Amino acid sequence: MDAIRIQDWTIIAVLAAWFSFAAIFLLRRRPPASPEKVRDPMGTVGILLQGLGMWVVWIFRRGPGSPVLRAPLPMLVLLSGVAVVLAAGSVALTFWSVRTLGRHWAFAARLVEGHQLVTGGPYRYVRNPIYAGLLGMLLATGIAWSRPLALVLGALVFCAGTVVRIRAEERLLRTAFGETWEAWAGRTPALVPGIW
Repeated sequence: MDAIRIQDWTIIAVLAAWFSFAAIFLLRRRPPASPEKVRDPMGTVGILLQGLGMWVVWIFRRGPGSPVLRAPLPMLVLLSGVAVVLAAGSVALTFWSVRTLGRHWAFAARLVEGHQLVTGGPYRYVRNPIYAGLLGMLLATGIAWSRPLALVLGALVFCAGTVVRIRAEERLLRTAFGETWEAWAGRTPALVPGIW
């Protein structure tokens, strides 16, 4: 198998993962609407930065059949494997996270009436597993599709947006749940275990 075929199959696998990722949100069972108690507008700034980072990765793509790096075939196979595993793992983590959150999932940083702090499922291991899943999808897409500089730039912008978004949500949760949130945050990393 040559580098072009590996690249083509990697792109197909990552695109399939994106369709699955989108389906998690589009096809989920929607709970009855709950009245919103409070929202943090900085969460929207984070969403915009995350979107910009994703846009950079998607728009600045490599030419057809060109791998992310000029490297020997075994290295390209390894990178393709990493991209596919990252994409599949990100979809699985996001699905688990959305199912665990249930009615508490929201696009914006907000709390609703009767909001509960969710610390089970993937939230035992990381406080923001959906953002970890998005980061995995960005990296997988970059390996499969983007120019190396676009991947680095897109990842940096995305991570900046993720930090803004996490901070906005944490302000709301800290205010609403106080010591319970502090205890959970003290033992659970924000995004990537062992890093942050």
